[in-house]
Amino acid sequence: MTIFHGYDGTALHYEQLGDGAPLVAVPGGPGMDARYLGDLGGLDARRRLVRFDPRGCGRSAAPADRASCAFAAQAADVEALREHLGADRIDLLGHSAGALTAQRYAAGFPHRVRSLVLVTPVGRAAREPDPAELAALRAARAAEPWYPDAAEADALLAAGAGDPAVLVRRITPFFWGTWNERARAAAFDPEQVPAAPWMREAFYAGAGTDGAGTAGAGPEPVAAPVLVVAGERDGMIGTAPARLVAALHPDARLAVLPGVGHRPWVEDPAGFAALVGGFLEGV
Repeated sequence: MTIFHGYDGTALHYEQLGDGAPLVAVPGGPGMDARYLGDLGGLDARRRLVRFDPRGCGRSAAPADRASCAFAAQAADVEALREHLGADRIDLLGHSAGALTAQRYAAGFPHRVRSLVLVTPVGRAAREPDPAELAALRAARAAEPWYPDAAEADALLAAGAGDPAVLVRRITPFFWGTWNERARAAAFDPEQVPAAPWMREAFYAGAGTDGAGTAGAGPEPVAAPVLVVAGERDGMIGTAPARLVAALHPDARLAVLPGVGHRPWVEDPAGFAALVGGFLEGV
C-alpha cells in the first residue's frame, strides 16, 4: 500500500501494477474501492496502471471536510498524485462517476494530460442518463430468469419504497451484459470496502456548476485526445451519457462495445484492453 497526501493533507492511497508510463485510473461509485478495477482487462501488461482510491474511498482516509469529496474538488487530488509520481504528464482513465473527476482534472490541468479514457461515463458534469433508453435496455432483458425479481425491485426503487441498498443489489443484473458467475463474483466481491453512506451526496455536490456552486458553469471541453467507451447493454447508465461526452470533446472517439454492460473490461477483457491499449499507443 502506498500513501501520499492530498491538497489538504488528507492521507490517500494508490497502488501500481505493471511498468512504463503511468495510466492513472479513477474509480466510480461514487465511493468504490479502486480494487474493483482489477487490471482493467490486462492493461497492466502494456502500461503502469495506477489505481487511485479517492478521499473517503477504499483504503484512503475520509477528510475532515466532506465537501472536499465533491468530484470537482477531487481533481486537485489527482494533481497531487501526478506530482507525487513525478510524471510531467499522465494518461487518465475515469470509470462511471470517476469520469466526472477525470474530465474536471483534464479541463483544469490541460498541460498535464496526455490523453483521457472515459469508460461508461455517467455524463459531462453531472449524471445524464436517458430514462427512455434505460427503460428500453431493461425491458429487453424480460426473457431472462432473474428479470421478474429485478423488475419488481426497480419499481420499488422508483416508488421510494424499501431499503435502497437491498433493492440496488436486486437490480444489479441490469448493469451487466450477461448475468453469470463471473459477473456475480465481480459485482459482489466481499473484499471491496463499501462506499460511505454520505459519499454520494458529497461527491455530486455542485454537479453542473464550477464545483464551488457557481450557477451557470457547465461542462468544459478537453483538448487532449479522448476515448469514450460505452457498453451496449449497460442498464445502469445507458449509452446516452457517453454520446454526450464524446460530442463535447473536440478530439474524442466513441466506441460502443457489443454485448457488455457497465464494466466492459470484466465481460470482454481482451477486446477492452486491445481498444484502450491501442488508443494509448496511438496518441
